[in-house]
Amino acid sequence: METKKGDFLISTDNSSLDLSVIHSFLTNSYWASGIPIDIVKKSIENSLCFGLYNQGNQVGFARVISDYATFAYLADVFILPSERGKGLSKWLMETIKTHPKLQGLRRWMLATRDAHGLYKQFGFEPIANPERLMAILNSNVYE
Repeated sequence: METKKGDFLISTDNSSLDLSVIHSFLTNSYWASGIPIDIVKKSIENSLCFGLYNQGNQVGFARVISDYATFAYLADVFILPSERGKGLSKWLMETIKTHPKLQGLRRWMLATRDAHGLYKQFGFEPIANPERLMAILNSNVYE
């Protein structure tokens, strides 16, 4: 799947992804600090990925982990700082939420520290009953 807007392109073709750009951003992020490149590669191989490009150069990324029937988890969403403020995160989210494989799902989830305003525009809300959810968090797994 590809969609264009001016000089920008969003594609789900994993062969176009720039692993070095993705790894560089993620390893310096608050949620994946220190992540090894082989783990990033494996996560890409097992997800529906959305690469965002400006004249062929990767400037954004997101991936969705899903069974394509009932559930999707949105992860690793970013726009490079040099490209922010251009509406690209909204366009990326619109593209993800309208992707044919991701329609009719019962539940979407994500975790964010600072982008609640963006995700709220696309229907995400705080968990209504957080006491029902459980997690295992290995926060030092990449050390």
